Amino acid sequence: MNLIEQPPYGLSHNEKAPRLLHELKALTEHHRQACPAYARVLSAEGQWESSDANDLAQLPWLTVPLFKQRELRSIPDDAVFKVLTSSGTTGSVPSRIFLDNDTAKRQSQVLVRIMQEWLGKQRRPMLIWDHPSVIQNRASFSARGAGIQGLSFLGRHHTYALHDDMTLNLEAIRTFHKRFAGTPVFMFGFTFMVWRYGLQALQAQEIHLPFEDAVLLHSGGWKKLEAEAVSARIFNETARNQLGNLSVHNFYGMVEQVGSIFVACEHGHLHCPSYADILVREPGSWRVLPHQQAGVLQVLSVLPTSYPGHSLLTEDRGRILGEDDCPCGRTGKYFEALGRMAKVEARGCSDTFENAGGSQ
Repeated sequence: MNLIEQPPYGLSHNEKAPRLLHELKALTEHHRQACPAYARVLSAEGQWESSDANDLAQLPWLTVPLFKQRELRSIPDDAVFKVLTSSGTTGSVPSRIFLDNDTAKRQSQVLVRIMQEWLGKQRRPMLIWDHPSVIQNRASFSARGAGIQGLSFLGRHHTYALHDDMTLNLEAIRTFHKRFAGTPVFMFGFTFMVWRYGLQALQAQEIHLPFEDAVLLHSGGWKKLEAEAVSARIFNETARNQLGNLSVHNFYGMVEQVGSIFVACEHGHLHCPSYADILVREPGSWRVLPHQQAGVLQVLSVLPTSYPGHSLLTEDRGRILGEDDCPCGRTGKYFEALGRMAKVEARGCSDTFENAGGSQ
């Protein structure tokens, strides 16, 4: 049975590791054959032969910035179903991620399977802490649009809490609360937007919406909030003060690996699902670090077949806290993300790509 057919948190290390290695080796060979640009990277790094890999640490990886520099895809032009773009910072070039229909469908299925662990299988009324214009262009989604669309499958009665100018849509919010306050509710938004345009705006106007059973999922990093001394504890307490009986879960993910998301459990630990994994590497030497030591996060996923995004060195710091022994009872690795690297030394694949000649 393939990993994507497994429950999201039901495999121990001994059950998962050999299957994950087998599938990632096969994906590496698939992309080597289907993506000339990726093949050039592997050829330049001749010591990286996936067939010789005995564990995950020996598989080749790409650095995330490569997706900002080049088109990396393993499908022809006429098979492109959707192009996702990262949000990026002002003035920066976004990543462009090419999906065919099969990859998009598989990623959506896995996303739903992971989220049902936290939301249940019944679709809940959904309050989205964003404005509706963010998903208007269905041919080319930003990270925000892709996140909203992907998670919308888990909700019903979708209601946007903000106007296009980022002010509260109080009429929509109050109508939603009046109708669904006593039923299980699903809320979603990106961390900074939930805080700045949702929770702080509700506080400023002294508006309290006592939902009886709500789950708030949020993602997008803490950098802007840390500058304002907003911790996860303060965020969660404020959310409950303004929105009632609320279960708050942060999750880690990126547009370069849509579908492979890492959700924080009730103990605040980010969990690897059956379909994905995490390694931590030391900057510079890039050796794999043991548990508890902080370094650069490498994310692995069996989902991407339309682009070589199955093994990526990120620009984020983190550390693995343990495996198969989280107090929440879920199996697999669990970790914490520690924010962006001050300056990622993106050597290895990034350098060899530039020297390997041209784009696809």
